[in-house]
Amino acid sequence: MSRVFGLIGRSGSGKTSLIEALLPCFAAQGLRVNVIKHSHHDVQLEPPSKDSARFRSAGAAEVLLATPYRFAIFHELHDAPEPGLDAQLARLAPADLTLVEGYKRFAIPRLEVYRPALGLAPLYPELPELLAVASDQAIDTTLPVLDLNQPAFIAAFILESLQSHA
Repeated sequence: MSRVFGLIGRSGSGKTSLIEALLPCFAAQGLRVNVIKHSHHDVQLEPPSKDSARFRSAGAAEVLLATPYRFAIFHELHDAPEPGLDAQLARLAPADLTLVEGYKRFAIPRLEVYRPALGLAPLYPELPELLAVASDQAIDTTLPVLDLNQPAFIAAFILESLQSHA
């Protein structure tokens, strides 16, 4: 299994933007990186009139949509519980690193993306796996504070953290 590192933060804090900035940093080091994004919302992955949506609506448990450019597996949960992070990781192809946005209830090393300007309290006091906070401002914490505008430095921190927690 690949090394796994999580990013958490309030909505609008910049988690997705940070992951987007980190990916080229890891790719420049020759690393293959997967990303899992957890959402609490029911997302519409394609219009209901499309074939794969019609198959799911008709009762298919799983539909794989394949094109020459990508493929996606749609798995309907119906009344089944949402699979945990371990089950989702098992579905992915091998990689050197998997970044996880969300899934804050799972014990993986992680950092919080925190923007004081949002006016919301940070999440970090309650999570023992939290190794650092990435922010665009100085904040009062005993954790290392990483400059959110320095993705290469954050990427190096993530790799060093995974080495020391291996």
